[in-house]
Amino acid sequence: MKYYSTNRSVPEVSLREAVVRGLAADRGLFMPERIDRLPDDFFNVIDKLSFQDIAVRVAQAFFGEDVEPKSLEAIVRDTLSFDTPAVEIEKDIYSLELFHGPTLAFKDVGARFMARLLQYFINKDSDGRTVNVLVATSGDTGSAVANGFLGVAGIHVYVLYPGGKVSPIQECQFTTLGRNITAIEVDGNFDDCQRLVKSAFLDEELNARMLLTSANSINVARFLPQAFYYFSGYAQLKAMGRDIVICVPSGNFGNITAGLIAHRMGLPIKRFIAANNANDIFYNYLLSGEYRPKASIPTLANAMDVGDPSNFARVLDLYEGKHDVISSLISGASFSDSRIAEAMNECFAKTGYVLDPHGACGYLALKEQLKEGETGLFLETAHPAKFRDTVSGIIGTEVDIPVRLGEFMKGEKKAVAMTARFSDFKSYLLDR
Repeated sequence: MKYYSTNRSVPEVSLREAVVRGLAADRGLFMPERIDRLPDDFFNVIDKLSFQDIAVRVAQAFFGEDVEPKSLEAIVRDTLSFDTPAVEIEKDIYSLELFHGPTLAFKDVGARFMARLLQYFINKDSDGRTVNVLVATSGDTGSAVANGFLGVAGIHVYVLYPGGKVSPIQECQFTTLGRNITAIEVDGNFDDCQRLVKSAFLDEELNARMLLTSANSINVARFLPQAFYYFSGYAQLKAMGRDIVICVPSGNFGNITAGLIAHRMGLPIKRFIAANNANDIFYNYLLSGEYRPKASIPTLANAMDVGDPSNFARVLDLYEGKHDVISSLISGASFSDSRIAEAMNECFAKTGYVLDPHGACGYLALKEQLKEGETGLFLETAHPAKFRDTVSGIIGTEVDIPVRLGEFMKGEKKAVAMTARFSDFKSYLLDR
């Protein structure tokens, strides 16, 4: 399988090159040269298969030409040491709980898979150089990547995050680890962090001195495995025999892009909803057909505070830039902090279910847009305890902190202060 750039001005590369490079030389994002449709007999029995068995079959379609079958199966099964249950919240609305992994966030799936795939390539044909993983985070990506790569030989991870703009619990999950993980606290917002990472990949001097890659959803090994849980969600609801609508709380759009690729592989989802907070760039694109990135603004759903989502380029590429096709498959929604808080409070009062702010966007969008005869599934992307103070204040009840989350809070914060200037970040890396 070859991977091409969405900008289509550089040669195609192998899977290993796409994973190690992260970003194409022309600033485009890598995409697989083809997306194979899975056979009908797979979907006929999908509800009889375990999450791990489903994921192995999907992974074979993506990576089976480049990774030995036994190694690929081992990578998938080791990645998915937890389930993603679909939980009924109220009539016709289900939560796909993606927070049962080690860091209690959906990004555990992609981060753990990428760490294992990258280690596979290092062990197979390493030149002895350290692979330096750069990752920008608005919250959960940093903790998932840091913990996914913690202690992996031959890899050092730099987590860039906007100072004061992630929750204290999220911050603890990647600033207290040490070892091969370095946290960099940037004086700016998430878009500044993402810009620093992208600029590093395109700097000739840096790349001559260091082997750099990314673990953000711009990396194919991070976002493609996220398709696994879309198949699992469908499998759990298949027996109802109804049209299924999936709602995705969306920030950088890697998550929904993985769902769209699952759909291209034959997953029988009727349509998607992209739920935004007040950072409504994609929502406005759906309405107008024009993409107008802008500076992100802070919200309760901070992991979605993205003003120029990288993976929008992949959405355009999938549908050849045709707005009418995109808007026929995906609808949008945008919610203020007050609406998000109201939904969290009402859902808890009515059902006893505790939403995190991101899942609340998905829940709200389904409540507004679900039609008769449809079953809605929204992605609950993080455990509400990761936003404990916010959630507890809104619903008026203390949210218990799971034991494994509490362990992170016992560590000492270690972070490098950094300006948002690329020259400062580059100097820091070159001095390492």
